[in-house]
Amino acid sequence: MKTKLTVIVDNKSDDELGSEWGLCILCEYGDAKILLDAGASDLFSENMKKLGFDTADVDYGVLSHAHYDHANGMPRFFAENKKAKFYLRESTGENCFARKTFLKLFTFRKYIGIPKHVTEKYADRIEYVTGDYKLCEGAYLIPHKTPGLSAIGERELMFVRTKDGYRPDDFSHEQSLVLFTDKGLVILNSCSHGGAVNIINEVKETFPDERIYGLIGGLHLFNKSSDEIRKVSENIKNTGIEYVCTGHCTKDRAYGIMKEVLGDRLLQLKTGLVMEF
Repeated sequence: MKTKLTVIVDNKSDDELGSEWGLCILCEYGDAKILLDAGASDLFSENMKKLGFDTADVDYGVLSHAHYDHANGMPRFFAENKKAKFYLRESTGENCFARKTFLKLFTFRKYIGIPKHVTEKYADRIEYVTGDYKLCEGAYLIPHKTPGLSAIGERELMFVRTKDGYRPDDFSHEQSLVLFTDKGLVILNSCSHGGAVNIINEVKETFPDERIYGLIGGLHLFNKSSDEIRKVSENIKNTGIEYVCTGHCTKDRAYGIMKEVLGDRLLQLKTGLVMEF
């Protein structure tokens, strides 16, 4: 399937397009337009217009995971688009928090989730999905299948609030958008909280007879040590994947280290970037 991806929002931009701590990618996939995430504000809409796109033309909205920097643009999306549903994992809710420290004196939990009441206000536009979900011909939403991901949530100081209190996030609200392209499978996962190699392996398990060509999105490496970044890079390389485009929560330091390991197969994600497969 002919595939064209345009980065609508990322942390980096080198032209008149705006940037922010967030991510939004428009996928022109055959005759379908799929919007992955909506950034941290209304910026995605302004950038869409500058790039010659109309939010009203989007056929599918996909939320990669339940964090504000990917979901805060959703109300603007629903205001401008009257037809497309947004597809969320069934566990998505207003319950994601990060533990922060203030002046090294005390800790508190900061809400980092989706806009409050968005799923209630736009209930008719929200589609909750479970398992491996076929979005349209050749496009799938794949959940995490790796056990023990709550250990990552505990390490990252990310929690979900439940009726029994706070527990480490297991990222059951995170999903990959997987596209069948002429070059092979392309995986889009905006922050890869569950681990980049885990995600690649999850997609391999789901589609064992298919070749995985690319991984696109943030890798949440901005807060990792150089040794850990290098190890992740080596593990990605060892999967045999040929194309990695990353930005957002990877950030510059980690990107530089990854470049040393992955070389030409690594590309910098940035607002306005166009990728074709």
